[in-house]
Amino acid sequence: MAEKYKRVNTEWLRNNFPCMMACPVHTDAGRYVHLIAKGQYAEAYRVARAPNPFASICGRICSAPCEDVCRRGSLDAPIAIRALKRFVTERFGVESMIDVIKLQEILRPKIKSKNKWVAVIGAGPAGLSCAHDLALSGYDVTVFEKHSVPGGMLMLGIPEYRLPRELIRLEINAILSLGVELKVNKAVGRDFTLKDLTENGYEAIFLAMGAHTSRSLNIEGAQSDGVLHAIDYLLNMNMGYHVDLGEKIVVVGGGSVAFDVARTAVRQEKPEQMAASDITSALDVARSAVRFGAQKVDMVVLEPRDEMLANEDEIEQAAEERILIHNFVGPKRIVTRNGKVTGLEIWDVATIRDEQGRFNPKYIPGSEKIIEADSIIVAIGQAPDLSFIQPADNIAMTPRGTIQLDPETLATTAEGIFAGGDLAFGPRIAITAIADGRKAARSIEAYLSGSHVQETEFKITCYDTSSFQPPQGYTQIPRQTIPTLPLDRRVGISQVELGYMEEQAVTEASRCLRCWENTIFAGDPLKGTECILCGGCSDICPEQCIEIIPGSKMSYPQSLLSLLKDQFNYRPQAEEDRGMVLIKNEEICIRCGLCAKRCPTGTITMQGFEEFTIAEE
Repeated sequence: MAEKYKRVNTEWLRNNFPCMMACPVHTDAGRYVHLIAKGQYAEAYRVARAPNPFASICGRICSAPCEDVCRRGSLDAPIAIRALKRFVTERFGVESMIDVIKLQEILRPKIKSKNKWVAVIGAGPAGLSCAHDLALSGYDVTVFEKHSVPGGMLMLGIPEYRLPRELIRLEINAILSLGVELKVNKAVGRDFTLKDLTENGYEAIFLAMGAHTSRSLNIEGAQSDGVLHAIDYLLNMNMGYHVDLGEKIVVVGGGSVAFDVARTAVRQEKPEQMAASDITSALDVARSAVRFGAQKVDMVVLEPRDEMLANEDEIEQAAEERILIHNFVGPKRIVTRNGKVTGLEIWDVATIRDEQGRFNPKYIPGSEKIIEADSIIVAIGQAPDLSFIQPADNIAMTPRGTIQLDPETLATTAEGIFAGGDLAFGPRIAITAIADGRKAARSIEAYLSGSHVQETEFKITCYDTSSFQPPQGYTQIPRQTIPTLPLDRRVGISQVELGYMEEQAVTEASRCLRCWENTIFAGDPLKGTECILCGGCSDICPEQCIEIIPGSKMSYPQSLLSLLKDQFNYRPQAEEDRGMVLIKNEEICIRCGLCAKRCPTGTITMQGFEEFTIAEE
């Protein structure tokens, strides 16, 4: 069957492959989901891993923007893309006990050294992704990390019940095996300067230190004993230190970090519990603390329930763990006794934003009430620490106090210095930081080679799917529930989400609507395949997404009229000359192929689009 290339633009891709285009690294999610449905797990892993050096981690903690735009969601519920990624990484990713040394042997012979050194500051997802891509391109990369362990917020922020530490180590070791050098306990501004790096032979620098400075509440009592900040609390817990919170804990904030804090706090065992001589008894007490709420955890959230920033699964699991969420309320003051926190006074929100749409909460006087608290943890956002920047570095700042950079290349105003991730853009999800790292690697390579970062053009191989046959009953299959640990076993670092078994994964994957397979209307009067306006396609369409209407009812944009004139000699003299127009709504099409089978002239065909390549001009 002959193949041909179809050149398309980003807008076409975004409309036809929404899951792929919503992913910051453009993972071809629909493709690996379809491969899982066919039982081709190794190939599915290859597709999932190709653009993402942290595929195994993302299979567990990604916020999955791909699922937000999944077309299946308009039918019933989106495909569980993230859980399916975990399914294949558990079989072929680093956690499947792949031999890292063998991986090094496979990859390194293909790498030809360019004998150029690049410094990456920050060993989080942005920095390590950049190092990964540069190493594969033959650059010598040194990663400098402030803390004693690499991983950034993956290691220091995300709780272990969501992301096992051994998995992080395995993913990072795979990157280091490419020849990347890692130096820990090395902080810019404390142990070295940017000038030191350039004087020591580094020809490019990528700043990716994240945003580890917590924002504070500007209310009475904010500096009292018992007020903690989310990042400080999570960092101490993830480094193995004990933080005594007391019995009653209030978390201010409703994002993912706030839920990490609340769900970590509810698992925190008291020292006296773990000092019990009978370890079985101590574990029973800890389980009871989670199950029956010996530690009371409240969350104070500005947004209403349907506008919360955290993932829906996180919210539901927190509710299961007896964490009480107070929505559409805000903190007014921290109540203290002798300088120690005793509670948080809250009041109802009237509006969150002003008439110009700016964040400016207003509250309702007289609605105040007090939540008792031994500790209050503030999780209302983070900011980067830019105190390391010196005037001699020539890094310009914006009026908002952020680094001025080119958003397309991530280049700062200083020669050879680039910045990305949370340091440059503020707190965002991990996959966005990974995308920044990969973008920075491309820009650094262009800079060091003396070329320019080219805009990419997509070419997609299209093929005829004349034997197209969707899975039987695929539109009636409900979303498969992702298995989770029973509530009474959610203690300590036990993983809450367990992942799909094979049968569940294949069933869930078979729900995919295969957005890369489309109905193509391409009649040719010379071949006798011209549309005869029989209406058969419209009649048989189960979703009623095809209409045939008079052209006189259409309002054509000038660009389309020009195209019709140039390519089809379309020059109607009057309204009645506009003929008939066939319109298809791609958003609700379920790719069943019935219209193509019904078409008596063969005007309608099903065509698929193979994995695409990226060509640079």
